[in-house]
Amino acid sequence: MTCQGGRDCYRVIRKCNAAASPSITIITLISVMAAVLILIKDITFTARITLRWPPEYLHIIGVGGRSSTHPNPTVVKNGEVEVEEEGVALGCDLSKGRWVFDDVTRPLYKEEDCRFLTAQVTCIRNGRKDTMYQKWRWQPHQCSLPRFKARVLLEKLRGKRMMFVGDSLNRNQWESMVCLLQSAVAPHKASWRVGAPLSVFSLQEYNATVEFYWAPFLVESNSDDPRNHSAIAHRIIAPDSISNHGLHWKPADFLVFNTYIWWMNRRTIKVLRGGGPLADHGSAAAAAEFDELERVTAYERVMTTWANWVKHNIDHNRTSSFFVTMSPVHQESSNWNGPKGMGCALETVPIISMSNSNSNASLSLSLNMGTDRRLLEITRRVINATRIPVRLIDITTLSEYRKDAHTSVYTIRQGKLLTPEQKADPATYADCLHWCVPGLPDTWNQLLYAHIIANANANCSS
Repeated sequence: MTCQGGRDCYRVIRKCNAAASPSITIITLISVMAAVLILIKDITFTARITLRWPPEYLHIIGVGGRSSTHPNPTVVKNGEVEVEEEGVALGCDLSKGRWVFDDVTRPLYKEEDCRFLTAQVTCIRNGRKDTMYQKWRWQPHQCSLPRFKARVLLEKLRGKRMMFVGDSLNRNQWESMVCLLQSAVAPHKASWRVGAPLSVFSLQEYNATVEFYWAPFLVESNSDDPRNHSAIAHRIIAPDSISNHGLHWKPADFLVFNTYIWWMNRRTIKVLRGGGPLADHGSAAAAAEFDELERVTAYERVMTTWANWVKHNIDHNRTSSFFVTMSPVHQESSNWNGPKGMGCALETVPIISMSNSNSNASLSLSLNMGTDRRLLEITRRVINATRIPVRLIDITTLSEYRKDAHTSVYTIRQGKLLTPEQKADPATYADCLHWCVPGLPDTWNQLLYAHIIANANANCSS
C-alpha cells in the first residue's frame, strides 16, 4: 500500500479466505453491529467484549482488525470479536503518538537472556543501575501497535533472508531484532557470525537468516570497512557506485535500509569526481580527485543512485524493501533544558510533556535535537519520484523524545569499557548516538513488524 505523503502508515487487509456473501446479508450484519456499538459506546471496558457471529461474516464486514478510535484493538477468534491488548491498526500514522510507562509488558526480553548482544549496547552489564529506560511503550494517537510475536515473524522468515543495510544505527536495530527472535528459539538452534562487511544470525530450525551489511553511505565510500573507519580523516563517497554492495543485497527477501549519521560530521562531503568505483581511482582518489558538495546535494544524488538500483535490481514480487528514517542524537542537553555539558549522561526519563500530548498537531515542531529533516524530505521525494515500492518507517520524532535511552557512558570506546575517569567526563565520552538494548530499537522493530505483517496480508488478498 502507498500512503499519502510517504507517511508511516498501514492498513489491515481482509483474510484471503474471506467468504463471499450476498450484499443484503452484509448490510444486515452491519446494521446489527452498529446497533450494538451504539448501546455500548459509553461503557468503560475492564474485560473483553464478545460478540458472536459466524467467522466468515466477521471477515466480510471488516471487524477482524481494530477500531481506529478505541484504545484497544479487536481480533477474531473462533467466531468471537474480542478486545485485547494486541492487534493491528487501520490506516493509522504510527509515527505520531506518546510514550507510556509500562512495567508490565516491557521490556520485551531481558538483556541477560540475549546471548548475542555486543558490549556496545549492554548498558546494564556495563554498569547502568536504572532500568526505567526499558519500560516505555510507544502509543500512537489513533491506534495501537500490534504486539511483537516472534513466532509469527519467524514463520514469515522461514526459508528466507532478512538483511539490514546501513550504518551502526541499523546495526543497533539488527541486534535488537536478533534478541527479539532468539527468545523464541532453542539456544542450540541459533548462531551468529560477526564479519566484515556482513554479519549473519542464523536460525537453523527455520532455515532463515537475519543479517547486517555495513554500508554507512549505501554507495561505496572509503569508510566501507567496519573494522577500520574511525580514523579516516577525509571521508570520500562514490555517489554513482553501488553495484558492488548491491550484489550482497539482491538475494535478500526483506531489505531494511538506512543512512544518516555519517552525513552529519560536516556540512559538506567529499564526492569522487568522474564516476565509477573508488577502487578504479586508486590512491589518487584519496589525494585530489573529488569535489566538495553540500550535504543535501550529495545526499540527493546518493539516494537517487540507491532508488534506481532498487528499482532495476530487486524482484519486488519476492522482496519487501523498507527505509528507516533518521535516528537522532542527544548531545546538546540545552535542547531540553538539561544540565549544561552533560549530553544524555544523566537522563533517566523521556521528554514527557510534548510526547504525552493527545493532540495530533505537528509535535516535531516542538522538538529541536539538531536532526537534519531535509534528508527525510529528500528520501520521500526520491521514493515518490522513482515510484519504487519501498515503505518508509518513520522513527525520528518518537526517538527524539528518548534522551534517556542512549548507551551514554555505559558502553565501550575503541573496544574497551569506559574507565571511571572517562565516565566522570560525559561531555567527552558519553555516547548519545547509539541506544541500549533492550530499549528503543525494539520499538523500531515493532514498527517494522507491523509493516511486514500488513504487507503479507496485502499480498495474500491481491
